[in-house]
Amino acid sequence: MGNTIAVVSFFKVLKNANRILKNPLPFHHENFKKYGDVFKVHLGFGNYVIFTREAGLVRHILQKQHRKYEKSSLQTKDLARYIGEGLLTASGKKWLKQRRLIQPAFHKKKLEILIHTIQEVIREEILRIEPNKAINTLPLMSDLAFKVVAKSLFSYVGTGDTISRLQYITEAAQETLIKEIRQPYKKFWFYLSGQVRSTLKLTDEARDILNTIIEDRRASDTEHHDLLDMLLAARYDDGSAMGNEQLIDEIFILFTAGHETTSNALTFTMMLLAHHPEIQEKVFQEVSEQIDDLSPIEQISKYQYTKQCIEEAMRLYPPAFLSDRVAIDDDQYNGTTLKKGTTILISFYEIHRHKDFWNDPLVYNPDRFDPAVDKKEYADWYFPFGAGPRMCIGNNFAMYEMILAISDIVRKYKITTALKTIPIKPLVTLRPDNALLSFAPR
Repeated sequence: MGNTIAVVSFFKVLKNANRILKNPLPFHHENFKKYGDVFKVHLGFGNYVIFTREAGLVRHILQKQHRKYEKSSLQTKDLARYIGEGLLTASGKKWLKQRRLIQPAFHKKKLEILIHTIQEVIREEILRIEPNKAINTLPLMSDLAFKVVAKSLFSYVGTGDTISRLQYITEAAQETLIKEIRQPYKKFWFYLSGQVRSTLKLTDEARDILNTIIEDRRASDTEHHDLLDMLLAARYDDGSAMGNEQLIDEIFILFTAGHETTSNALTFTMMLLAHHPEIQEKVFQEVSEQIDDLSPIEQISKYQYTKQCIEEAMRLYPPAFLSDRVAIDDDQYNGTTLKKGTTILISFYEIHRHKDFWNDPLVYNPDRFDPAVDKKEYADWYFPFGAGPRMCIGNNFAMYEMILAISDIVRKYKITTALKTIPIKPLVTLRPDNALLSFAPR
């Protein structure tokens, strides 16, 4: 990375505005090809943002010098307005305090308690698959992932209607946020038209639902061995517990972050398996060999090739495909000054497909993640759950859930598709677009 960074003009941004609104990834790719692994985009009124797919710079920002950077206001203010100030949206001392408190609930040993719960929900949801018919699989996986989070969090306290309502509100809040991100010039209109007000009214309703669930649990003598029990039992350094408002923020964020990314990754994995029947057959052979006296966690550890298929799907289609950081101090990297206030946009999507890092980067090859391969060969440019102290706290939970879901589905069905390509829809996360798959009973 040299001292001067190429600039993409504001005129070029305006000229491509409609393309960027629909799918910004081809525009980013063209600029990376033309200008190299780091370039600046002029956003008008003297505002610039740096785009990067340089893995070394990304490690520098997210890990080595993470204290000199924080998330942008898009994540800490705009998103927090709808889902509260929890682990995903908090920054500084508040984030560190919450991370230390919540981290133990996501320890592998604690998660083992939830495996049966996760497995139950997956098996219930798989029964909803209509066989031998092309169906858009994303909504199905979205329901599955949401219910897994709901049951793991608070054991489905209340009725199915409550869960459906929470899911509807979570998704409505995201839709409003996406509009605000993609069309910042319409922000005034979103307020004037009442869209923001009506979304905030919905999120208030969700907070009331969650508050009732928390109060009922506090008054209950029953142990549920779920995440809510663990969060209620957690204590700060001074011995105090989380208050209801903070608990609601954290639960809302676990819903939002926990179901969206997982449902995307599950759907992309199944689409890739449909396009590669020989790889799907290898998964089937692996998951067919069930040993009855193994615990679910031991069974998961046997599904190594299934895990590799998910890891490779998350390389090609990382659900968290972009992230950002703002420099809160002047910083240096390879002779280039990153001034305080600079916004850096990190493209995990581009890093995961970079020809300097991966052989045949566009080929779906789960063998890249074979245990025989030294992790050093890819660890520095593979970011499926982010990196550094703010790496996704639920990465083990998500991986257990995805291995159980893919193994159960492939054991029961042969997945096929008539689609020649995998259409994508980049929103807050990277989604598959119209994921039409068919499931033939085996």
